[in-house]
Amino acid sequence: MDMGNQHASVTALQEIQKKVKEIEQQVVTFSGLKSDPTYKKLEKDLTKQLFEIESIETEGKGNILQAQKKATEETERVLKELEQNATHPCRLEIEKIFSETQSLVALHTTQFSGEGQRTDEFEEGIQNILKRLTQVKTEGKIPLRKARYRTLTKVLAIQEILESSSKQQVLSLPLSAEAHPTVSKINSIMCDVNKARCSLIALLAGVNDNETYRHLSCTLTGLIANLDALDVSGHTDIREYRKEVVKEINSLLKYLDLEDEAELGSAYDLGQNQSIVKIEEIRKEAAKIKNSLLEVQQHMSDIYMGTKSELQGLIASLDEVSVGRNPCIREARRRAVVEVQTVITYIDLKEALEKRQSLPEHTVSEPPCYIAVWTVFGHLSELQKEVLFFDGKRADKNYMRLEEFITKQLLALDAIDSQDGRTKAARKQAVKLANNILGYLDMKTDEWEY
Repeated sequence: MDMGNQHASVTALQEIQKKVKEIEQQVVTFSGLKSDPTYKKLEKDLTKQLFEIESIETEGKGNILQAQKKATEETERVLKELEQNATHPCRLEIEKIFSETQSLVALHTTQFSGEGQRTDEFEEGIQNILKRLTQVKTEGKIPLRKARYRTLTKVLAIQEILESSSKQQVLSLPLSAEAHPTVSKINSIMCDVNKARCSLIALLAGVNDNETYRHLSCTLTGLIANLDALDVSGHTDIREYRKEVVKEINSLLKYLDLEDEAELGSAYDLGQNQSIVKIEEIRKEAAKIKNSLLEVQQHMSDIYMGTKSELQGLIASLDEVSVGRNPCIREARRRAVVEVQTVITYIDLKEALEKRQSLPEHTVSEPPCYIAVWTVFGHLSELQKEVLFFDGKRADKNYMRLEEFITKQLLALDAIDSQDGRTKAARKQAVKLANNILGYLDMKTDEWEY
């Protein structure tokens, strides 16, 4: 149909579809819950478009009815996506974990004013929360990644503020008010800073409805202005004390932009993080070395030194990767180290087994129980190789077979009488190896993501 002669109803439907597309751009990145004002606004805007689509006069014409149906389906799809983002099980899990953070902060609020010290219970609680957040699966979805990143950022900020507060109390005690008239004023401002710290922690945890980021920013900025107005000329110690208080205020101010940065920035996409990029590069190098072991025709001892040296170099490179305070990056590095170390362990064991085979006369005098342990080592070596190259899921039959066979080796070790010292030590190493292989198999298939 000529666009100049297009029916007005079709044109109106096309305009509505353009508006829906614009709204969709916000929906695909929405990381909140159904209770959020943004959710309600997006839902209202989409529902409005549905009403407008229904109000279009079709005159019973097939092409208009078709366009109306298409516009309705498209709008309903976006509405459904909005609801799915807000009610996704992983999104609800993130919110549940954050609710536990709120309860933890509320329970220990009296400690944050500077009057008390953090308890082991609180620190353990925060560490547990951070660990669980890193284990939440995001399935690569932007809303889930943003929600997890924003929550991690807030919890880490609370942890940092408290650590900084603890150091400040130890390293910088207030001066005596008798030293100079301005000291009492600085001490008074320091009390206000402690109160602001308490408010900031409660604000980050979402348990302070009487404070806002903007108001707290104005309060802290005002405290700096009051400090700048003090005349401390000629008093180096007082000037240093004021400098420390200003530094403390600035350290709190940097946390006030976290909400906007987490929502508007792209830091949630750790695939672009330079540390993650470096870790992935190292993993690729380790994978090349691992795959080359399949092509080895000669004895492991012939390639042992060079290959192990390369792998140890990769571990050294991983140690140099900066993880900051992000537990996801720290976990990604830990897993990479485990991957590389598992290959090194495989090479070590393979070489030890080949050495025993090349010197059969040395094994003649060995007790049967000791030989039995080394028989298990041989089985574990073959199983470890299979695990190294396993690329399936936990539901796969091969996964269950490997898990069963490794468990059988553990049972075989339990049945070995290890009364002499050498057998006992070898058996202990074999048990540790079997458990490490099981752990590595579990790690490879837990579908963890950064």
